[in-house]
Amino acid sequence: MRPISSSSPSSNPPTSSPTKPKRNIIFLHPDLGIGGAERLLLDSALALQSHGHTITIFTSHRDQDHCFDEARNGTLDVRVRGDTIFPATMFGGRFKILFAVLRQLHLIIQISLLTKELAQLKPDAFFLDQLAAGVPVLRWWWGGVRVLFYCHYPDLLLVEGRGKWWRGRVWRVVFDGLEGWGMRGADRVVVNSAFTKGVVEGLWPSLGDGKGKGGGGRGVGVVYPCVDTTGGDGEGREGEGGELWKGKKVVLSINRFERKKNVGLAMRAFCGLEKEHRRNVRVVLAGGYDVRVEENVRYHEELVKLAEDLGLRAATTKNVVTALSIPDDIEVLFLLSVPGQLKTMLLSASRLLVYTPTNEHFGIVPLEAMLAGVPVLAADSGGPMETVLEGKTGWLRSAEKVEQWTEIMQKVLCEMSPEELRVMGRQGREWVESEFSERKLADRLDEEIHAMLAAPRQKALEIPDLLLGVGVFAMVISVLSTFLYRLLT
Repeated sequence: MRPISSSSPSSNPPTSSPTKPKRNIIFLHPDLGIGGAERLLLDSALALQSHGHTITIFTSHRDQDHCFDEARNGTLDVRVRGDTIFPATMFGGRFKILFAVLRQLHLIIQISLLTKELAQLKPDAFFLDQLAAGVPVLRWWWGGVRVLFYCHYPDLLLVEGRGKWWRGRVWRVVFDGLEGWGMRGADRVVVNSAFTKGVVEGLWPSLGDGKGKGGGGRGVGVVYPCVDTTGGDGEGREGEGGELWKGKKVVLSINRFERKKNVGLAMRAFCGLEKEHRRNVRVVLAGGYDVRVEENVRYHEELVKLAEDLGLRAATTKNVVTALSIPDDIEVLFLLSVPGQLKTMLLSASRLLVYTPTNEHFGIVPLEAMLAGVPVLAADSGGPMETVLEGKTGWLRSAEKVEQWTEIMQKVLCEMSPEELRVMGRQGREWVESEFSERKLADRLDEEIHAMLAAPRQKALEIPDLLLGVGVFAMVISVLSTFLYRLLT
């Protein structure tokens, strides 16, 4: 017999707000490591907890030495389940998606069927992200509990190597189908930007809002990620090299060392400046780097070669100590891996942040820069179109037109006065604090949860319906086969 949910308002204790009762919300996440998805998940949990909801996070993996503080210090109730049968990968890192799905299903079965842990929590809503495969199972087993799915970006569009039919097409067809089934089965789908919203509604028209090619009438919500706005207003930032390189004008890029991040654009634009305007300027290309990730290693090598081809003097360092000791005539510094404190120092030292990826799903780095009072130059596509205000907090330019990026660098490095830069920095801080704060995230998520619980349950293909359909199909095939056999014999 299935557990009975506690989704009705009467099952909740009295609260100070009769129109918005507090709920028991269960988060399910594959791996609580250190990444943008994990940061968003923890921020969302903290945001809803701040509104008085009871939050419990279930995950298949958490490394105490490789996770955010909130995932291990007791701020949130985090429980590791479903990690005893299936590994994360096999055969040298292969089959990640297969085992991710199996581990999620194992987690759900363990807390729902093998133990009474989930029943004792009396869930009112589930919050899933990254993997939608578990949504149909939750709908089946916990029929009265609503499911919200936060889509960072459709997984089927992130897969590399789809040109190889045996790998990208045949292998992925089942998982792509599971993702679509799960997305359509969620009672509410929210995404990180209007850009991602358009992509999702284009892939799954039934999720659309009735406008344009969506047409399904459901709609996809947009809940922007947040940044920590409590760490100071950035008014005291030093600029001009800060504590790192006194007197240097720093142009900063913070991105993982991956080809899709297009970091080379920053060097090409810088090289377009007159040599006299490049004097006393340093381009710092910092970001995530792992020697175990082949693309990180190869792309760094390509960028070093590009710097040589452009005639730029470059150096590579791995920590702040070696970064401080580089020769004064180094024009391009590759800084491999950036811990939080060093990122703060880099932003404090910078005059301009360049954000080079195109069609970025959201992009948290421009927000961090604007909060620190640093103007942003970003590609005019994807998430930055929603976060960077042209001429007020930064500029948006085509990544295909390097000369436009050079023009902005020239403007910031040589033409804008300190007061003009301060004004733009102040506008950036005010914009981030008003639209991308923790409180804003909390209010938006709280509204989404309550609206989802108040609305009728979304119709979807349920597991029993699927099993019945498979059974009927098998019966029809069996009858036809018998008929053809008798006819031919």
